[in-house]
Parts: sequence; structure tokens; C-alpha cells
Amino acid sequence: MSIRTIIVDDEPLARRGLELRLRNAADIEIVAQCGNGREALAAITEHAPDLMFLDIQMPGLSGLDVLKQIPQESMPMVVFVTAFDRFAIQAFDTHALDYLLKPVDDDRLERALDRVRGQWQQRQAVAQREQLMALLADLTGKGEIAPEAIAAATSARPARRYATMLPIRVGRETVRLDVATIDWIDAAGDYMCLHAAGQTHVLRATMKELEEMLDPAVFQRVHRSTIVNLARVHALRPHLNGECFLKLQSGQEIKLSRSYRDKVEMLLDSASVAPTSG
Repeated sequence: MSIRTIIVDDEPLARRGLELRLRNAADIEIVAQCGNGREALAAITEHAPDLMFLDIQMPGLSGLDVLKQIPQESMPMVVFVTAFDRFAIQAFDTHALDYLLKPVDDDRLERALDRVRGQWQQRQAVAQREQLMALLADLTGKGEIAPEAIAAATSARPARRYATMLPIRVGRETVRLDVATIDWIDAAGDYMCLHAAGQTHVLRATMKELEEMLDPAVFQRVHRSTIVNLARVHALRPHLNGECFLKLQSGQEIKLSRSYRDKVEMLLDSASVAPTSG
């Protein structure tokens, strides 16, 4: 069985060079090439690749921005292709499956493919999401929900009032995030990604903490590691294999796990969300 692969790089010559090198690997099947982050996200939705060679420094959505927007259940194995200087390489050494420095060396590429094959055989690609979130936290910084907000949400009180604002502390700054702008929330290990108003906030928090703070009539678990704002759902799209996807107003598609499907569909029916054909 071949390893379905996409190449993401804004430089056509870089994509072509990697494509030519990968032709020598009989088990690598290139299913798409992408010149920017938006194309990469669309290709992941369409092709469900096993592996992605991802350039970090791209205009518009960077490689790190792309990672933030991939749901955990859709995350392929990732090999970074980067011109980052040495100060950042320690983070890649610690958290990444592998990385290639530009210009790409043939021997180094072959070693990266050996690591990919080992990961592929163990079927642990999704588990890499936790490593990638740790990498994002190291490179871009991480926030935390203000402790007093968590305490207020978890304290016993007769009339529960769910949060309308989430105070997120990043260093000395506190950002007040309007919960109505949250599209979806993705969990990976000790980190949570809050996707809101076109931005992604990487937090050190737990799913339980957020669930206790957010109104369950609006924010519903749709997968073991994913919460969706039902008010931001545009349509429910069935897939040919029996799975379903929620299409958000932002265009993002989130897989709806079978174990949560009945409850979510009931809530969506009451909100008159339109189904779409697969």
C-alpha cells in the first residue's frame, strides 16, 4: 500500500525538485501539490493524505498556520521543509517527526522517508498531533485561560451562567475572546486550539475545563477531541462511506463521529441546519 502524499511549498521549483526526488521512492504516491496554505487545507479535506511535506515560511498562511487549522482526526504525518535558522531547529528536533533544511539533501531525505515508513507501519500518525501542538507552542507561544475564570466556571452555584468571554493570558497580556466568535476547538494532549474569527489560539488547558465554561446547547462535542460551535455550522454533509462532516460558515469541515452523531443531529435539526449532498 502506498503512502499518499502532498507537497506544500510556495516555490514551484522547490515543489518540482522534491517531486523528482520522491519518484525514486516506490511507496510514495504524490496525490496533490499545493502552492499555499489554503490549497493545502483543501487538499487535506479532499485527499485525506497520509503524509505532508510542509514548507514553514509561506506568504499568507504559513506552515504553522496550516497546522493549527487541521483537525486532529485529519492530521497526516508531517515532514517540515524549512529554511529556519539554527535557533529554531531545537524545537524541530524535539517535537517534529522529521524536517528537511533547504536546499534538500538526498541522503537527508532518504533518512526522513525511513522515519516516515516506521511511523506508517505503527499507524501512529494521529498521535503526532500532540507533538505538533507542542512545537507550535514553542515557536509561536501559548496562552492559558485566566485561573479565576476557570474557578468561577467550576464552583458550585445554584444558577449556572456560562462564559460569554474567555480571558486568555499570553505573557503579560490578557486577550478577552468573545465565545460567540469561536468556530471550533481542537484538543491535543495538554494543548487546546481555539479557532475564532480567523485566528487560532494555542492554549495549555483541558477539554473538561472548556466544556464546563461553555454552554452545551451551543458548544457540542462532535469527536473525542473536537468541540464545535453549532451556531457556526452551515451544513451537514454525508460522505459515501457513511461518515458525516459538519461544514462551518468559515468553510472548514469537521468530521462528526458516529458516537456523537445522534445528539448533534438533534440539536442541528432544532436549529434548522441544512443538509447537503455528498
